Amino acid sequence: MTPEQPNRQNPAPSRQGNEPIPSWAGMDHLDDLEAISVHILREAYANFKHLGMLWSIGKDSTVMLWLARKAFFGHVPFPLIHIDTSYKIPEMIDYRDRLTREWKLNMVVGRNAQALDGGQTFPAGAVDRLTCCRLLKSEGLKNTLEGRFPRQRFNHSIGRYEPDPGSDPFTGVIVGVRADEEGSRSKERYFSPRDRGNEWNVGDQPPEFWNQYKTDFAPGTHLRIHPLLDWTELNIWEYIRRENIPTVSLYYNQGDGTRYRSLGCHPCTKPIESQARTVDEIILELKSGRLSNTAERAGRAQDAAGGGLESLRKEGYM
Repeated sequence: MTPEQPNRQNPAPSRQGNEPIPSWAGMDHLDDLEAISVHILREAYANFKHLGMLWSIGKDSTVMLWLARKAFFGHVPFPLIHIDTSYKIPEMIDYRDRLTREWKLNMVVGRNAQALDGGQTFPAGAVDRLTCCRLLKSEGLKNTLEGRFPRQRFNHSIGRYEPDPGSDPFTGVIVGVRADEEGSRSKERYFSPRDRGNEWNVGDQPPEFWNQYKTDFAPGTHLRIHPLLDWTELNIWEYIRRENIPTVSLYYNQGDGTRYRSLGCHPCTKPIESQARTVDEIILELKSGRLSNTAERAGRAQDAAGGGLESLRKEGYM
């Protein structure tokens, strides 16, 4: 089923303003989550200029991309942004470019060329893992969003990336963050303000009650928008199964008894032991409780390093 097609026979009743989404007859939990996410995406597009969507190539941001295509009837009306550290697993980049072509995405890629060219990375032995993440991800993302670093944009007419002549800053960014994935992400809001330097003040987040969202912020505020905040890992995989969403092959056991549960840079990301070869088998694995005592990002070495992911996120990382 494609995003522009309805996924149920009876369309949801129209909503007025910010009234809560009802759990009407025939609407299951995935329908509820989908409706909220679509609403958040449309609210973001209606209220913020210079909007972009971060696409990490992982399962969550790909579900978010699918939801955006549903929200706007098969068309994504804002650029997709990927920060390429140059250490992503090759299958991830192949997958990114294949979907960019097939779905006609407005794809923008940024990178911290200065750090990479200077060898200021963990794989090069020059810095520790957290510093590498800070340079290649936090700094790469912040400066790409602000237009300070050169960007590459996919040109569909010639089938390759070329320098992006534009340098306007993105003032709002849609991100595939889930509250259950990691501790610091549970502190987020659907509409989460950052300061002019993209830094996150955890204690200065607007309250969000009963589907009431703050979308009016002071000039210069950078916004992160989180349509997947209330989804769980199981919800994501159930939705992938229902919608038949294509995902990176790394998520599945290819015959060696391992698979990736979370995707990142290959020097700092390890697979888990698993026999799951299909989406159905991953869902069964999650429901079995076998992974209940193992964090989803346990294979991401930088999360265990001193300071953890929250320190990176305060500085602008996803």
